[in-house]
This record gives sequence, structure tokens and C-alpha cells, in this order.
Amino acid sequence: MPLARDLLHPSLEEEKKKHKKKQLVQSPNSYFMDVKCPGCYKITTVFSHAQTVVLCVGCSTVLCQPTGGKA
Repeated sequence: MPLARDLLHPSLEEEKKKHKKKQLVQSPNSYFMDVKCPGCYKITTVFSHAQTVVLCVGCSTVLCQPTGGKA
């Protein structure tokens, strides 16, 4: 009786849904991104799962806010 899915070659969508330690090749789900301020056009590096409000260095506008997931 064949399986419904291939365990040796999972699809990319299936791997992204899994926990970071349950993936075939372990990798973190978080990343760093460069955000450009709409006011002064300065670039700030922001962590994707930041837990604090990130402000622009030049003009103090809010670049990103935490959405309130798990701490």
C-alpha cells in the first residue's frame, strides 16, 4: 500500500509549515530585513520577530510594531 505523500522528498510548502526543528534540514523561521523609512529614506535593519517597537534613527517614526504573538 503506497503512502499518500513522499517522505523523502517533501514539498517546499510542507516544509515551511513544520516547526523549525521538525524540518528535514533544520533552519530558523526568523530573518533580518532592511526597512526604508518613508519620511527620511534611511535604511534600518529589523528582526522579523521583533518584540519591541522599532523607531527610525533619523526622524523617530515607527517602522514596525509587534503584533502580539507568543513571547
